[in-house]
Amino acid sequence: MNFDANNQPYTSNRITLSAKNGVVCASNALASQAGLDMLKKGGNAVDAAIATAACLTVVEPTANGIGGDNFAIVWINNHLYGMNSNGYSPYEISLEKVKINNDTMPVHGWTPVLVPGAPKGWASLSKRFGNLTLLECLQPAIDYAQNGFPVAANVAKMWEKAFNRNLILYGNKLEFEEWFRTYTFDGRAPEAFQIIKLPNHAKTLKLIGESNGDEFYHGELADKIEEDSICHGGYIRKKDLEDFETSWVEPLSINYRGYDVVELPPSGQGMVALMALNVLNNYNVTERNTEYYHNVFEAMKIGFADGIHYITDPKMMTINHKDLLRPAYGQKRYKQITEKAQIFTEDNPYQSGTVYFCSADKDGNMVSMIQSNYMGFGSGIVVKDTGISLQNRGADFKLDENHINCLAPHKRTYHTIIPGLLMKDDNCVGVFGVMGGYMQPQGHVQVISNLIDFNLNPQMALDCPRWQWMKEKQFVVENTFDNNITLGLISKGHEITIAPDNIIFGRGQIILKLDNGAYAAGTESRTDGNIALY
Repeated sequence: MNFDANNQPYTSNRITLSAKNGVVCASNALASQAGLDMLKKGGNAVDAAIATAACLTVVEPTANGIGGDNFAIVWINNHLYGMNSNGYSPYEISLEKVKINNDTMPVHGWTPVLVPGAPKGWASLSKRFGNLTLLECLQPAIDYAQNGFPVAANVAKMWEKAFNRNLILYGNKLEFEEWFRTYTFDGRAPEAFQIIKLPNHAKTLKLIGESNGDEFYHGELADKIEEDSICHGGYIRKKDLEDFETSWVEPLSINYRGYDVVELPPSGQGMVALMALNVLNNYNVTERNTEYYHNVFEAMKIGFADGIHYITDPKMMTINHKDLLRPAYGQKRYKQITEKAQIFTEDNPYQSGTVYFCSADKDGNMVSMIQSNYMGFGSGIVVKDTGISLQNRGADFKLDENHINCLAPHKRTYHTIIPGLLMKDDNCVGVFGVMGGYMQPQGHVQVISNLIDFNLNPQMALDCPRWQWMKEKQFVVENTFDNNITLGLISKGHEITIAPDNIIFGRGQIILKLDNGAYAAGTESRTDGNIALY
């Protein structure tokens, strides 16, 4: 039987689901099921998150890969932990070298590739918190890569888009040959539900699992990354990989109407969401009307104005980031909002590829985790014979020596991927996240407001029509957004356009802990999202 997997003529309403012994939410059903398998084997929420993360590099390579980064907020044994596993720029790169042939930081190729953090993140989480071995957690991903899996409908659509772009831009360039060799089948992108195999990916995951990640940073895989980098004029060397470690960090939070909203500190942009909520805290929400959206829009722009100006590698920030989250500062910024739309920044956020997933187990442990290659397949670079698709996170560096986020050796850039967690009375009550580059803090603000200001259940908090700030006074809204409110916002000076599809509005997951000890979960209706229950 044949049919068009992306033909959706009717509205399909998902409902919030619940379970007692564990939940895994991910943007792909095979990945969430892999996480659930770990829970059933005696693993905890961390084991489930690692299995899901690894599986997503196989079944959703359009958004993340072995050569990406990841971040996690972990609530385990009644304690809160933060992990940043994002790499820095190579020792050999410099502003002067890149500026010889570029006016802005390149988006694709070897130049924007930073040290990948994902494998080290998996290994660090497993070593510190896991009940199972890293190899056990990676086994479902290895099996799918080796034996084959059907490509999900939305993934196929994103894959085709990336293929068409890469064919036009890079089809005849030697450094991108391995991408076409790895990710095309009979010379094209896979169709929805086509069964494909990624054998090199499977071999690499097995090496990572057997060595607890060491092969990637110290062994055979590190050698192959260096060899390929040198061959194509890249800057990464084995020394960069050998020196990399994940960072265990103190999460940041603000209290929003009785709940503590938790994000990770810089160089991630979680602070942007917190700064916007810190401003919005001063507005009394009564109903979902034009005034509400006007205030949220302006608060979001203020958050980005400060975030883009200050956030970079924490070692190089010029201020204490906690000062930006003080209630008094939020109140001061709120007073700058007027009845008309204003321009708070000239930066132009753009979309990207990321996967967010979350897990919970029978003991109340919860993990909020996110992983990304940045812009879809990332740099477009796949390391020869390994299946390692490398991120292009360095594209966010600036080539302006006066900018806080200026390119420099061994430096972390402003990072877009952010997991979220919700607490009340010093206990974790939920994990959440929304993927999509600069959409992420905007998605966090919208989801938190939906949950707290409007008391929506997890699924409805995700399905509520979304908006996205682009630049200056420009916003894009979904075609389901209230037209009367749109007209009201236009009258206040906002420039509103309706998006032709919903792909730019992110893809989220939520798990909330109920008072009776069970969990309630929602998963993104804008993608192939799935909830696995135990």
